[in-house]
Amino acid sequence: MNVEFDVQMSVSALYDYNMHHTYTGTSGIVGTVFGAMLLILYAAYNRPYYLIAGLIVILYIPIELYFKSLKQVKLNPMFKNSIHYEMGDEGIKVSQGEQEIMIDWDGIVKAQSTNQSLLLYTSKASAIVFPKKDLGEKRYDVIEAISTHMPPAKVKIKQ
Repeated sequence: MNVEFDVQMSVSALYDYNMHHTYTGTSGIVGTVFGAMLLILYAAYNRPYYLIAGLIVILYIPIELYFKSLKQVKLNPMFKNSIHYEMGDEGIKVSQGEQEIMIDWDGIVKAQSTNQSLLLYTSKASAIVFPKKDLGEKRYDVIEAISTHMPPAKVKIKQ
């Protein structure tokens, strides 16, 4: 079964990936806990500097990730045009213009989903992002292809 589709990277899709990646990792969790502790200290001692520091710690990461996503989408030439994907038994063929690469299914570390996207991690820190809005009804075929070609332990996709 082959599934073909095109994806146009948007700021919201990249931001969704960056938020998911950060807040499921140690730095996002530690930052949020530290910020919450500062807000608790503010509630306990009514010192405005605890409130200001807590809000800065909690709000910095999402704001910084938004601007990072905005910059990447605007400056990365790969995101200027849509990317064509073809999923088959051999792997995932990725093409854009004249360029084409093949990613073997063994090269996918894990598959996850967010509310907006399907994510195929090719390493611990990088992923292929498939915005659900671009997939439309093919989303279920994509999920089936992923589930067919990857071990169940590596697939954490919620429909």
